[in-house]
Amino acid sequence: MHSKEAILERVRSEFGQLFEIPADRVTEGARLYEDLEIDSIDAIDLVERVRRFTGKKITAAEFRSVRTVGDLVEVMHRLVQEP
Repeated sequence: MHSKEAILERVRSEFGQLFEIPADRVTEGARLYEDLEIDSIDAIDLVERVRRFTGKKITAAEFRSVRTVGDLVEVMHRLVQEP
């Protein structure tokens, strides 16, 4: 099982690798587009990383609801909990 805290740490690591964003900027309240400056191409890379981590594809509708790092952690946590 992956705790939300462990998923947040993984997200921080991924943001550092993918986008060179320091871990201290990747907080649960950080907004992906406004605060972390993720663009649509970056979002595609992020969706692929979510799929690799969870083993499940995140739908476009699910990703549209993701506005903050905390939202992303919630979606990833839900996906890893599903059978």
